[in-house]
Amino acid sequence: MSKFSARIHVLLASDARIGVVIRRGPSKQVCTVLWDRKHDRFTLGQWLKGRIYERRCDISPDGEYFIYFAMNGKWSSEVRGSWTAISKVPYLKALAIFPKGDCWNGGGLFTSKTSYWLNDGYGHSVLRDTTLVTPDLEFQPIGGHGGECLGVYYPRLLREGWTLVERVNVVRWKDLDLFDKPLRYGWTLRKIAHAEVGAPPGKGCYWDEHELRHASGESHKYVGWEWADIDRNRLVWAKDGKLFAGRINRHGLNNEVQLFDFNDMTFERLEAPY
Repeated sequence: MSKFSARIHVLLASDARIGVVIRRGPSKQVCTVLWDRKHDRFTLGQWLKGRIYERRCDISPDGEYFIYFAMNGKWSSEVRGSWTAISKVPYLKALAIFPKGDCWNGGGLFTSKTSYWLNDGYGHSVLRDTTLVTPDLEFQPIGGHGGECLGVYYPRLLREGWTLVERVNVVRWKDLDLFDKPLRYGWTLRKIAHAEVGAPPGKGCYWDEHELRHASGESHKYVGWEWADIDRNRLVWAKDGKLFAGRINRHGLNNEVQLFDFNDMTFERLEAPY
């Protein structure tokens, strides 16, 4: 059986040089890692035996809180097998936890440092709540698509400065959504967001690849980049279970460096410090 690299997805705080790396692998084990983006230091948060739906997650603008949707399949437990939780970055221990009982909707978005929108859909219950962050009952996300991951992921991309430039229906059950974010020197980072049944080995039904495109028509495709974004004046991306950074100049991508290799991480039972 083929061994796949760790799967990486990253959330970047908008008002602080903080990120959360969601690292998955094997398929039913996932952990969260704090990324100090000022010094490129990485600190393990906690592990979960289950699945975190990374495209239904968000980090608060100040990097203090994390909202996530998770599933462990224990449907008779008090969390009903799947749940949305709010925790302190980079941990998973819930300050607030809302059992779900299925995998429709779930997760949410922060609308300020201390307010959030819960992607409620068919309904959560309340097992534990907090006053540190409170629900924003007026917020209506723009650009969501369907009742699964894209209902949170696409509004998050739009909020973070991506522009949806085209939607392509390839065949039945296979769509491509193209998002662009401008870079320097006439370059654009393109995110090709796949949504399909029967994805390639090692991919989920939602997966991304990326391109660098220039106003002159020059382009470079990076199929292996499963996540990419802009961190101030540098480009950052995940490939083969590793996180990288590079600079853009007139000729394209240069000064590439590896920031961290997440592949050799293994499950640990860890306590949150709160």
